[in-house]
Amino acid sequence: MSILHTRRITQVFFVLLFLWFCLVSTIGDHWIQLRGWPVNWFLQLDPLVGLGTLLATHTLYAGLLWGVATLVVTLFVGRFFCGWLCPLGALQQVAGWLGRRSARFAARRAQNQYHPAQAIKYYLLIALLAAAGLGVLQTGLLDPIPLVQRSINFLLLGGLAQPGARFYAGAGAVAVVFLAILLSCLWVPRFYCRFICPLGAFFGFLVRWTPWRIRKRQPECTECGLCEADCEGACEPFGKIRLSECLLCLNCLKPCRQDQMTYGTNRSAAGEVPAPGLNRRGFFASAVAGLAIPPVLRLNGTLDRDWRAAVVRPPGALAEPEFLQRCIKCGQCMRICPTNTIQPALGQAGWEGLWTPILNFRVGSSGCQLNCIACGNVCPTAALRPLSLDEKLGRGLFAQTGPIRLGTAFIDRSRCLPWAMDLPCIVCQENCPVSPKAIVLRQEGTLQKPYVDPARCIGCGICEHECPVSGLRAIRVTAENESRTRSHRLLT
Repeated sequence: MSILHTRRITQVFFVLLFLWFCLVSTIGDHWIQLRGWPVNWFLQLDPLVGLGTLLATHTLYAGLLWGVATLVVTLFVGRFFCGWLCPLGALQQVAGWLGRRSARFAARRAQNQYHPAQAIKYYLLIALLAAAGLGVLQTGLLDPIPLVQRSINFLLLGGLAQPGARFYAGAGAVAVVFLAILLSCLWVPRFYCRFICPLGAFFGFLVRWTPWRIRKRQPECTECGLCEADCEGACEPFGKIRLSECLLCLNCLKPCRQDQMTYGTNRSAAGEVPAPGLNRRGFFASAVAGLAIPPVLRLNGTLDRDWRAAVVRPPGALAEPEFLQRCIKCGQCMRICPTNTIQPALGQAGWEGLWTPILNFRVGSSGCQLNCIACGNVCPTAALRPLSLDEKLGRGLFAQTGPIRLGTAFIDRSRCLPWAMDLPCIVCQENCPVSPKAIVLRQEGTLQKPYVDPARCIGCGICEHECPVSGLRAIRVTAENESRTRSHRLLT
């Protein structure tokens, strides 16, 4: 079996493994469900996830140490993750093959010529890391692993796979981005990898010192150009190979009729371009742009006095500044939520909170279930810290501190049926799962009217979900009195 066949089999295996991990991200204890499967493994192997959270929080979640293994292997053999493991890279490779399979040799070779715009990804990486250094983590928007995780979770395992069963706000935008990435490969192979991918740029900085590399045995050859016809990274193996762009696809080895191309420990006889195509002006401009991102995003004061009470985070969420420093927007918590209540934030949490998880109690099958702690236990960066049932419900050792409160329900008397229209309704009180109930009824005239006890309400949102008033509910949960932020509490 040739090395090319080995790589393709490896790519198929890891794509199927990735899809399997996405598929089993559901609640349950069967072998086809969550328990026992390392569903975050691809995210943990991604060193950019670990580096971004490290810069933003100055701490590193233990599971992200897998990224160190990826870095070590990359330092020795090159960008193996891009060419062998990355599921988004493999999907782009298939799309690129479909786009050029009927193209003539000259056209295929022209598609694989290096373009100066491939330096864009390095500038993006520098800006993202500079922003992370000031506490704003946005790498998850462009990092290929969170991006493809989000796309598969929202699209293939959401509404497309089972229409009507799951709903995700902004899924259309995710579909447009994901399809655009794949369709762009019909014209330029691995377009995202070549021009945008910050993870690939990170690897590109590292491979300058790798001992194993693609190389030419002799400086001169017949100049047939066959080695460039299927080059995935446009690294120009024919001439001075650009090491930072080589995806280790190995497509240049087999076509060479003179056996000039090889993979080994010596430098290429035709010369090498070891460093990415950056210039000093671009480097400083991207760094300054990255440093400007945090103050610009926080000009509206949403992390201080103008905090947004409508943004209710899932159980276990850290305080908002720390939460935003850790969340990589992968969508794992949204996929695993059994009631489909966890949704991606679009504009509700501001630009910094784009695609972060919030609770929308109008959608799904219910509110946040009392006995569910799945989201915190699947979060790869502990932006949602793992909870025990005792801590969430305020039992045992946590009886003194009480249950985790997501917020408080407030009754809108202008829309509540008993209050506004003299119509009998006790749905919110009947469905309140707290014992003793956080919603009590008081007889006033001929009707029973609901009242919320803020000392008992935990903000689970079941009352809001079950409220019979369509549209804007008559009882709504906001983040007031949430446990995670002391300054947001209603009661001392």
